[in-house]
Amino acid sequence: MKPLPHNYEARLVGGPEGYATVSAAGLPDLRIAPPADFDGPGDAWSPEHLLMAAVEACFMMTLRAIARAAKFTFVALEVPGEGTVERQDGATRFTTIVLRPRMTIPAGADREKALRLMEKSEKACLISASLNFSVRLEPQVVVE
Repeated sequence: MKPLPHNYEARLVGGPEGYATVSAAGLPDLRIAPPADFDGPGDAWSPEHLLMAAVEACFMMTLRAIARAAKFTFVALEVPGEGTVERQDGATRFTTIVLRPRMTIPAGADREKALRLMEKSEKACLISASLNFSVRLEPQVVVE
């Protein structure tokens, strides 16, 4: 890892209605719009979906690094998540995210260690740690 601090830049361009486009140097553009729940078209990435994807991706990338450091091999990882948006303290906000990672491990691998590594990864994820609401983990380990 490069020394901290790290800086990240993105640029959003759009008009008074319709889709917007987010871009960052060296990355593919993403079409952005409100989700259907907020009267958007429902066919583009929304800020809500991007937040969910950021938490899920951070969990996976953190787990990869922690598993590598622990010399723990897994076969596959799926990280479905569900975020709840509610009205709280006069504002509409995310109140919780539940991640349900499903790790497939090879026969003979330590199932308890897999669970511990997932718990450690959730706590170490910088995106989850940056949020002011809970991210709950409901992990599952499947033996190949």
